[in-house]
Amino acid sequence: MADVLRRAVRAVDSAPVDRGLRKRGRRHQSQLLFLLPALAYMAAFFGYPVVKNVVMGFQRYTTATFYTGQAPWVGFANYKAVVSSSVFDKALLNTVLFTAGSIAGQFLTGLAIAVFFRRRFPLNGVLRSLLLLPWLVPLIVSSAVWRWILDQDNGVLNRFLGDLHLVQDRPGWLTSTSLALIAVIGVNIWIGIPFNVAILYGGLQDIPEELYEAAALDGATGWRAFRHVTWPLLRPVVGVVLVLGVVYTVKVLDVILGLTNGGPANATQTIASQSYQLSFQQFDFGQGAALGNVLIVISLVFAFLYLRANRRAVEQ
Repeated sequence: MADVLRRAVRAVDSAPVDRGLRKRGRRHQSQLLFLLPALAYMAAFFGYPVVKNVVMGFQRYTTATFYTGQAPWVGFANYKAVVSSSVFDKALLNTVLFTAGSIAGQFLTGLAIAVFFRRRFPLNGVLRSLLLLPWLVPLIVSSAVWRWILDQDNGVLNRFLGDLHLVQDRPGWLTSTSLALIAVIGVNIWIGIPFNVAILYGGLQDIPEELYEAAALDGATGWRAFRHVTWPLLRPVVGVVLVLGVVYTVKVLDVILGLTNGGPANATQTIASQSYQLSFQQFDFGQGAALGNVLIVISLVFAFLYLRANRRAVEQ
């Protein structure tokens, strides 16, 4: 009889626990149901294209594949072909120069403008809104406008420089092998400045004004205030801006196609533009996919190195 009573008491005591566990389980199930649409979207529009591109990089995938459905497996032959091509070394170097130049120009200019707009003055908000225009205009439209501006014979820039007697001969900004990459980098800097300004300005707004007042009491104003107050507190935002900037810039295609299409003489050819030409001009989708996979690996390596460095900085 005593054993029966003890079991009954234990059953009564454990009943609320069981109900709590069941309620918690139902809550987790409902949360997963809400996540399913997002997971399905990611799998369909991100996961599948990435996996398909990886597989295509190991196949001989051409226009005939769309009719026959056959894409023979060639292993690493596509990677050997694109890496050993005469264009790859030039495209890789241009990708590094284009990314480094664009990120440096966008970040430094964006940071200077963001710090400037931190001050209160008339029309501050209006001017900040106008700065977003280059970012809002479609890239192919921006490229068309800049192609007209940089035209060697009728471009506004050459006419302006000629009127000021700053140049004697009209430079071929987009036709010279020594100037084309510089011109493309300059246009991409112009396009990316608004993004840097918006993110960095938001980070500056989170820095308490009291810190600047305290620093001013110690004589830290101007550059010293920026070095000892602004920069340390802005570093997390700077990291985000740089990582997003690199991941975005390394795969820029619209600007290059709109301005030079990779020319002249591959002077502005990057891995992204070479991948596009292999896939949609030469219709060698296997080699194009292989180059795209190389680009993905480069982005992942940079993101990994950044996250590792950031983790070490946080631990210290």
